[in-house]
Amino acid sequence: MGRYTLMRLGIFAGCLVVVWGLVYSGIAPRGLGDSNYMWVVLLALVISAPISFVVLRKERDRASAQVVARVDRARANLEENRSQEDHVDDATRGAQSQTS
Repeated sequence: MGRYTLMRLGIFAGCLVVVWGLVYSGIAPRGLGDSNYMWVVLLALVISAPISFVVLRKERDRASAQVVARVDRARANLEENRSQEDHVDDATRGAQSQTS
């Protein structure tokens, strides 16, 4: 996930530099009043999102597979803990019923 996040931030930073250059060279509109910095950041976000979606598809799939594997391991560990608790509980109840 860290690698994917860094790659995504890199694409955003690249888009931010390009948009900033276009706005300050006069090719792209400057925004309204004092909103120039907000305009540049929002435009960079809008441009970087589809680029990231297409370019980072394989990396996103890899990150997703890692998350799924972690969730599956956590579920397996939780189920194992539950079954151990059940065995201890059953053994305790069995011993109590035999002494009564």
